Amino acid sequence: MIANRASRFSYLGVFACCVALLPEFVLAERFRMGVPTPPSHVWTIEANAYAANFQEQTQGEHSIAVFPAGQLGNDAQMLQQLQTGALDMAFMPIAEITNRIPEFGALYAPYLAQDVATAAQLLNSDEARGLLDQLPARIGVVGVGYSLAGMRQIVARHTVQSIDDLRGRKLRITPLDPIRDFYVLLGVAPIPLPIGSVYDALANGQIDAIDMDLENTWKQKYYALGETVVLSNHMMFPMIGLVSGARWRTLDPELRTLVTELMTRHFERIAATYVEAEVEYVSELRNAGIEVREVGPEFFGAVLDQWEETWQEKAPVLTRLRRLAATAAPGPVEAAQ
Repeated sequence: MIANRASRFSYLGVFACCVALLPEFVLAERFRMGVPTPPSHVWTIEANAYAANFQEQTQGEHSIAVFPAGQLGNDAQMLQQLQTGALDMAFMPIAEITNRIPEFGALYAPYLAQDVATAAQLLNSDEARGLLDQLPARIGVVGVGYSLAGMRQIVARHTVQSIDDLRGRKLRITPLDPIRDFYVLLGVAPIPLPIGSVYDALANGQIDAIDMDLENTWKQKYYALGETVVLSNHMMFPMIGLVSGARWRTLDPELRTLVTELMTRHFERIAATYVEAEVEYVSELRNAGIEVREVGPEFFGAVLDQWEETWQEKAPVLTRLRRLAATAAPGPVEAAQ
């Protein structure tokens, strides 16, 4: 009996030594990553490319499973999962972050950036990146950096020649205070809807117009349900790369560096893609026969100053971002190799 026990202890000792000599047996991780966009969207495409690069760079020791199209819940639910550690990473709009930390609302300022290239420069600035420092203590997540979708436009079921043609109409927005305030000031009725509900709501007349980027307008065929695309470029639409704070604390410094560097590379690729794609989407829409009405800040009139006055108080960083934007030179964003 004593001999059998000694034998078992001996086997356990050998097993422990083997485990100690095979650290990958202990350290191998399979991370979960949420993305709200459908498989054909640039964010999802780059999330999958990031996951593939991550696995390659770790020589297969670690992997990332990407869950697109809101499979793990809406943005608010994914953020909650990041806070608890149930979700490891996400690419998502900064909307839910802004709902908790209003100063991020400065990044939605109307006409802060004139195009995607300028928007990408602003998001990479010290002013914008400084906001990320608030996230671990206030929300329990780590903000690795930003990218974006294309600039915001308006797609309407009816002809739009002036802002008066939108007043009193129901217009879909992302659930977010800065965007809601903008349309309330315009006399439009903002209707918060998740992206998955937009097509049906527009098709059945539940809403009259949508605030949307050109990529989704084209790929999800929202244009086919409308009469007018108001090409206004009135806001950028930032995306943020997040890591669960609980998971971040378990990562060794080398893995943290890899996560940061790879995400940053793919954020740059996303921005570069939109710089080229925005021109193509406009061309495709014109060829499809829908009216594309180009407008500038004058289309929205005094509302721009009214919005600015409200949000400068909520988001003091806006003053510095405006100053920086005034000196930013538009130009191409280089794609990461």
